[in-house]
Amino acid sequence: MANHKSALKRVRQTETRNDRNRYQHKTTRNAVRALRATTDKKEAEKLLPEVSSMLDKLAKRNIIHKNKAANLKSSVKLHVNGLK
Repeated sequence: MANHKSALKRVRQTETRNDRNRYQHKTTRNAVRALRATTDKKEAEKLLPEVSSMLDKLAKRNIIHKNKAANLKSSVKLHVNGLK
């Protein structure tokens, strides 16, 4: 375990950030799943900007890689465009 005051603070900060990142990542994954499960085009078009925004924020904060965010956004858009 860390002995210095600054190291103890760093441990606390890291735990807080890990919890926040895990929550945001899981919430986004659930949103993507919900969007992919949607068969109604109007509802899917309503969810699409929200999910895209969530993915962009995760990529901006380096929680996921920017290319992964781009690939997920692309696949979700293809799904929405394929709905009738």
